[in-house]
Amino acid sequence: MELNAFIYLEFIRQVMADMSGTTEKLSHGTPGFYVQNKMLARIWENGEVLVVRTDDRDKWIQNDPEVYFVTDHYRNYPTVLINLSKVEPDELKHLLREAWLNRASKTLLKQYEGK
Repeated sequence: MELNAFIYLEFIRQVMADMSGTTEKLSHGTPGFYVQNKMLARIWENGEVLVVRTDDRDKWIQNDPEVYFVTDHYRNYPTVLINLSKVEPDELKHLLREAWLNRASKTLLKQYEGK
């Protein structure tokens, strides 16, 4: 993995640390992030692409197809692929937060709203 991949991973870890109940564990041999065993995101083997759970994939791809895309493998999954070297940090934070909000339990959501 390149140095950039570690920088991306540390950024993602910082974002995820602010969301209650998130855990990091290997997913297909790379770092993955979960809330209550529900996948939120995982880094591709190349360290340059992040897979994120979203129901709004088409919106993200239409917004910026150089940053957001999908491959045939992921076409039937509610995910979007993100080119980490091109994504704006605030957009990535927003998308990760959105993934968490859509997967977290009601208890975790109440805790989050109380912050």
